Amino acid sequence: MNKKYKLGVVGRPIEHSLSPFIHSRFSRNENINIEYLPYKVDESDFEIFIKEFFSDKDSKGLNVTLPYKKNAANLNGNISSEAKYINAVNTLVKSNGELSLYSTDGKGFINDIDSKGLDLKNKKVLMIGAGAAIESVLYRVAKSSTKSITLFNRTEEKANRLIRKFSNMGKIDLFHEEQNSAFDVVINGSSAGLTGEFEPIEEVFTNSNTYFYDLNYSLTETPFCKWASENSKHVFDGIGMLVYQAAFSFEKWFDVFPETDSVISDLEGMRE
Repeated sequence: MNKKYKLGVVGRPIEHSLSPFIHSRFSRNENINIEYLPYKVDESDFEIFIKEFFSDKDSKGLNVTLPYKKNAANLNGNISSEAKYINAVNTLVKSNGELSLYSTDGKGFINDIDSKGLDLKNKKVLMIGAGAAIESVLYRVAKSSTKSITLFNRTEEKANRLIRKFSNMGKIDLFHEEQNSAFDVVINGSSAGLTGEFEPIEEVFTNSNTYFYDLNYSLTETPFCKWASENSKHVFDGIGMLVYQAAFSFEKWFDVFPETDSVISDLEGMRE
């Protein structure tokens, strides 16, 4: 019988995580025997949990989700340049007694938009929000030869913090009402796009060819996607990104990139 590798996802809350479903599909398709479990952990116990988890010789890796991605970036280990820059980690790998720390979120986002035929090169991009979700993909967006990147956040100082942090990667502007040409791509990273009513930004110019992408995901339509669907036929949520970032984690653990199309299709079929 194949060796069973111990994996999981740690966060709080964790009950509704789709990661166990996704990785069970990956492992079945690639004929790799795994145990992938969700772990709900208090912040005060996070580092202790990590140490105890990897003390098991069969432990191969962990995914880290909210709110612990920045906690994970402070663990002792070999951290990738991308994860270090954004100060966030979502993938832990144990190999030869050493822990390696990665972020696959940004790469997952780029892969998903590529699969949808969207190239950010020479595009005017608006990013809504200034929290961990936006920061995790801004690194990759800034490397995509966009025409412009504009940040909008209700609290402008948070947006300005990101603009300063990423200033050496190119010019990023703060949104202002006088902007009067349509954005090609609107990326939502605000949690307001997931819970309650999404409050539209009335001053934003878009058109029927604008692509709208919600970094949030849900098996029901998110408020942001519902609003965006009234303005464009190009509207996507983060289900694809979720699967691709998981696939890159899987690749870090097993040196094989799993098939993703059927997994995305399975999740799409679960939508209400």
